[in-house]
Amino acid sequence: MTISTAVIGLGSMGLGAALSLARAGIAVRGVDLNPQPVAELVAAGGQAAASPAEAARDADAVFVYVINAAQTREVLFGTQGAVAAARPGTVFVLCPTMQPQDAVAITSDLAQAGMLALDAPVSGGAAKARSGEISITASGPTAAFDRIAPALDAIAARVFRLGETPDAGSRMKLINQLLAGVHIAAMAEAMVLAAKSGLDLATVQEVITECAGNSWMFQNRGPQVISGDYTPFSAVDIFVKDLDIVTRSAKALQTPTPLAEAALALYREASAAGLGRQADASVAKVLAAKAGARLPGDPG
Repeated sequence: MTISTAVIGLGSMGLGAALSLARAGIAVRGVDLNPQPVAELVAAGGQAAASPAEAARDADAVFVYVINAAQTREVLFGTQGAVAAARPGTVFVLCPTMQPQDAVAITSDLAQAGMLALDAPVSGGAAKARSGEISITASGPTAAFDRIAPALDAIAARVFRLGETPDAGSRMKLINQLLAGVHIAAMAEAMVLAAKSGLDLATVQEVITECAGNSWMFQNRGPQVISGDYTPFSAVDIFVKDLDIVTRSAKALQTPTPLAEAALALYREASAAGLGRQADASVAKVLAAKAGARLPGDPG
């Protein structure tokens, strides 16, 4: 089945999805305020669009990769928004992490506009996005999944279909982000303790990744602390946003999340210290400063 697609938002995850679509031979238009990823997509065989409306025109599937619910509403329903230009029955794939109630409201508004919608947050990081190997936790109409299956297969190693309840994808993503945020904070805490105690951090990485204390985040983010290179795959401010959503959702359900709240406080502290756009692993710098510990890459 031949389909055409649009990707609104070409950050690390959105660009990876767009490149994966182009690589699979699926027509894709991309739009972003930053011209650099747009140019990269065009070089890979995709097309540039000047607005969400232009991107969505004649598309079978529109993937939305912006930051939050407010931005999602703007690119869908605002000036030059995608919905007004889309054909009836277009499938909108909502990939941001957002409050479950926001997912319900936006998918409802899309349905009223004659569109199909998937609540479909993504996970896996920039490298997996570029290789078409992310995970998608999605919910929505079966017809929507089936209609755009080739596009989903192009960008994801696994699509978890969580039923038709419009917020099931977002609720599952919050569980993932709780664990991811806590595990990065735990990695940072462990590396700072190791540095202060005089252990070689590369050796710590080698040992722990073979032991019960390992986590995917320790294995993935630990090398950033070891190298002192905090070029962001995902930034501190992403977890300020996501863990805030997690903890507020948990409070609404009267469910304690002490580890998530402690991790959120650390991310907020790192952001206030000017590290918000650095890699999330840079929370280790905040802990190192308190401990008087030296980390690789520290000046002096």
